Amino acid sequence: MSDAKKATNPSIDTAEAEPTMRAISQDHLGGPEVLHEIELPIPKPVPGQILVRVRAAGVNPTDWKHRGGAGFLPAPPFVLGWDVCGVVEKVGVGVTLFKPGDEVYGMLPYPFGVGSHAEFVVGPTRAFVPKPTTIDEVQAGALPLVSLTAWQALVDTAEVGEGDRVLIHAAAGGVGHVAVQIAKARGAYVIGTASAPKHDFVRDLGADEVVDYRETDVAEGVKDVDVVLDTLGGQNQLESLKSLRDGGVLVSTLPFPKRGLFDAATERGIRVELILVEADHASMLAISDLVESGQLRATIAQTFPLAEAAEAHRVGEEGHTTGKLVLTMGE
Repeated sequence: MSDAKKATNPSIDTAEAEPTMRAISQDHLGGPEVLHEIELPIPKPVPGQILVRVRAAGVNPTDWKHRGGAGFLPAPPFVLGWDVCGVVEKVGVGVTLFKPGDEVYGMLPYPFGVGSHAEFVVGPTRAFVPKPTTIDEVQAGALPLVSLTAWQALVDTAEVGEGDRVLIHAAAGGVGHVAVQIAKARGAYVIGTASAPKHDFVRDLGADEVVDYRETDVAEGVKDVDVVLDTLGGQNQLESLKSLRDGGVLVSTLPFPKRGLFDAATERGIRVELILVEADHASMLAISDLVESGQLRATIAQTFPLAEAAEAHRVGEEGHTTGKLVLTMGE
C-alpha cells in the first residue's frame, strides 16, 4: 500500500476495513498543488449502476475549472474526472447490458456524477457502451466528454448536414479536433481556427480551411457560414455572429452568454444555443460507429500516471495542448 494520505475511519479495525482504492482528491479550491492522492473505499454499485475498474480517464478543461472553483460542484473534498474507460467489475441489481469483464467506456453524468480520477468508479449503466475494438484504452479514455460535446453541439443541436459550412474555433483542442472529424463525417465544409504551427494537424483531421487566429481577424475573414461552434466563450460569442449568415446557428460550449448576445443574434435571425454536455447512451453508440469506421480518433497529447494528476492539470492549463491529456491507472 502506498504512503498516500488515507481517508479512513481510525475507529474501524483494519481487519474489517472495506477494500480501498487510490483516488485524486482535494480539500481546498486552488491551483494544481491542491490535488493529492488519497485512499477511499471502493464504491458499490446500486440498482442500475455498474462498478468499473478504471484503466484510463481523460483530463478536460472542466476538471481544472472545477478544481479552482469555477464550476458546478459543491465545496471540496471531491474526486474529479468524467471520462472513463475500463473493465466492468460488478453490476447492480437489474443490470443486463453488461457483465463483469466487459470493456466499456463513457462519460459520467455531468456535472454531478463526477469521480473517474480513481482506480474504480460507479456510474449509471447507460452512461457506458462497449469499448470499440479498434482503439486502445487510452484512446477510449480520451474520447467521451469531448466527443459527446461535439456530437450534441453539431448533430443534436445544429443538425449539421451535407454541404453545411461550419466554423470550429480552437480546432486543435480537445473538443475542437473531435468536432472537425464529426462535422466532416456529416458531409460539412469545415473551417477551423488554430495557430499556424497546428495548421497541418487540423488539415489532417479533415478541415477544408484553417485560419490563423493570431494573424487574421476571424470575424472579418470568415463569412457566410451556417454553423459556428464556439469553444471559447465571452467576446468570441459576439464576434462569431459576424461569421454567420442570417438565420445561421451559433452553438457555444460555454453556457454563459456574453452581454447583448441574444439581442444581436435576434436582429439577424440567428439561433443561439448554449450547450452543457450530457451523458447519453445513444450518442455514445453513434460515436463508437464513427470510431469503428475510422472516421473519428482522439489525438493524445500526453499521458500521466494517476499519481501525477496535478502535473496533467498544470500542462492543460497552459493552454497549448493539441488533443487530449489522459490519466492511466496501470495495474
